[in-house]
This record gives sequence, structure tokens and C-alpha cells, in this order.
Amino acid sequence: MPSAFFEWLFIGVGTEGDPGFWSLLQQAVVGPVAAFFTFIGSMGNIPLAAVLFGEGVAFAGVMAFIFSDLIVLPVLKINARYYGWKMALYIALMLFTCLVAASLAIHYGLLAFDLLPDASQWSSPAEQQHFKLDYGFVLNLIFLLFSVVMVVLWRQKQKEHQHHHHHHDHGGGSSLGDKVMNGLCGISVLWLIAGMTVYVL
Repeated sequence: MPSAFFEWLFIGVGTEGDPGFWSLLQQAVVGPVAAFFTFIGSMGNIPLAAVLFGEGVAFAGVMAFIFSDLIVLPVLKINARYYGWKMALYIALMLFTCLVAASLAIHYGLLAFDLLPDASQWSSPAEQQHFKLDYGFVLNLIFLLFSVVMVVLWRQKQKEHQHHHHHHDHGGGSSLGDKVMNGLCGISVLWLIAGMTVYVL
């Protein structure tokens, strides 16, 4: 994404001097929203957060982006399945409020002790070496095999469940919540495709 996009999305990015409280608050609010539509998770949010920091997003906005893996689409859908949509949205709102408050508290806490990270020391994740034949590579292979086994076991359980309950017709089709979630998933996919297209061009 070009720098102009980040300047448009996050208030205060690209301007001289430290952003004020309202700019920090806006960045802390927009960070999780951007993460929500980019399907970030605990594995991929740190490199993307590094990109945001390199583009001038304040530390509060970066931390809010990192914390936002608590309110991504899959987590929201799981909560809705177990607790219902009303409680799931309530949990998401509470988590959202807490992560924004925590991000601002961390930002101002580090600022008080002059410990905020220096953006001039930033280096692009694209310029770093990502592939190495080391213990991390071995652990990745082990957990990849473990994941494959878990997926196979899950598929077998799903087939058994369908076999035992195929004669039950619950009807009704997808709920409104599922349709909304599927629509948001579609928007997120379009968002990613648009980003990749802009990057290639």
C-alpha cells in the first residue's frame, strides 16, 4: 500500500511532531478495524504491525492492531456459536474497549519514561531474512504435521456426526448472523485482493 493510504486511514500519520490525544485515540480505534478486515492473527499481525509503525502510525495504534486478534472474524463466530450473537457482540465490544484503553495506557506509560520505540531504527520486514534452516524450521514442520493430523481427525469426526444425524432436518438455512459474517468475510477477501493488486501495480 502507498504511504498516502496510511495517511488517509490514520489521522496524524505523515505530519510533523507528536500526534495529539485525539489522533492517538483515532489510530487506536482504526487499528483493530483494519485488522478485522485483513484476517490478521497471532502469527501474522506482528509483521503487519511493523509495516504500520514504519509508515508512521503511533505506538498506541500499533499496539491496538496487535491486540486485535481477540476480535477477529473467526473468534467472533466461535463466540456466537457458543453464546449467541448478542453475547458475542457484547464480548467483542468489551474487548475492543479494553484493547483501545490498554494501547493508550501503554503508549503514555512508555512516553512518560521516554521509552517509546524510535521509528528511525525501523527496518522493513521485506528486507529481513525470513527462511532459515534452524530449530524454527524443524518446529514448523513438526507442528505442520500435527495440524494435518488434527484436521484429519476433525474431518473424520464431522463425517461420523453427519452419518449419525443425516435423517434430522433442522431446516431454516443459514441464520442472519451467519450471512452477515459471510458477507464480512467476502469484503475482507476483496480487501486483500485489492491490496495485492495495488502492490503488484
